[in-house]
Amino acid sequence: MRRPLVLANWKMNGSLSANRELIEGLVAGWNGLANTGVAVCPPSVYLAQIAELVAQTDIGLGAQDLSSVSSGAYTGEVAAEMLAEFDCRFVLVGHSERREYHQENDECVATKFVAAQRANLVPVLCVGETLAQRDAGETLPVIGKQLKAVIDLAGRDALASAVVAYEPVWAIGTGRTASPEQAQEVHAFIRNELGSVAERVSVVYGGSVKPDNAEELFAQRDIDGALVGGASLKAQDFLAICRAAQ
Repeated sequence: MRRPLVLANWKMNGSLSANRELIEGLVAGWNGLANTGVAVCPPSVYLAQIAELVAQTDIGLGAQDLSSVSSGAYTGEVAAEMLAEFDCRFVLVGHSERREYHQENDECVATKFVAAQRANLVPVLCVGETLAQRDAGETLPVIGKQLKAVIDLAGRDALASAVVAYEPVWAIGTGRTASPEQAQEVHAFIRNELGSVAERVSVVYGGSVKPDNAEELFAQRDIDGALVGGASLKAQDFLAICRAAQ
């Protein structure tokens, strides 16, 4: 069953004091959000702090990345099993910044997807096209290929226990947002590719989501929520987006 879901990706932002202030602001404005799933994904060094701050709330915890292996000589990596020990429920997989800056290809992303599920985490599979790919009319083939890598390795049924986030690369952190119609076209394509599990998967939109465009995006039939970047760093903005998702 699809449920509204809003995820905060803090990226490489935060401090002990700023994190506490932000979570306290979210908790203070929480009334009326019982029907929307909400989670925050802080930098990994702050997972223990955020786990403690949200422990008695309905706010879930997620991580921004994970390793494809469980343990070993992999300096700087964090295993899915380690994330699970901090009560993480979600983990982002294949965010465009990981694909671009760390050269993570579709096959790498698929192995991380499998690793997340092995530790009973919910992978948030991020897919999306660059501006050059959109201008070349390659949006749907690119996203189809990104989905296929995961389906080929994990099986289509595995997507039933995951979230898919469509994030056009050209709209992330740029202030540009896909129009509701552009976003809906891609979300409908994704749902069609999911086949028999489509109605069990939350497909969310990411790309400069703000309080003033969230309601129009969420009104689209196949958009179930959002993966929010910059606006998630301000409690009132993030709360407004969460309310719009209801």
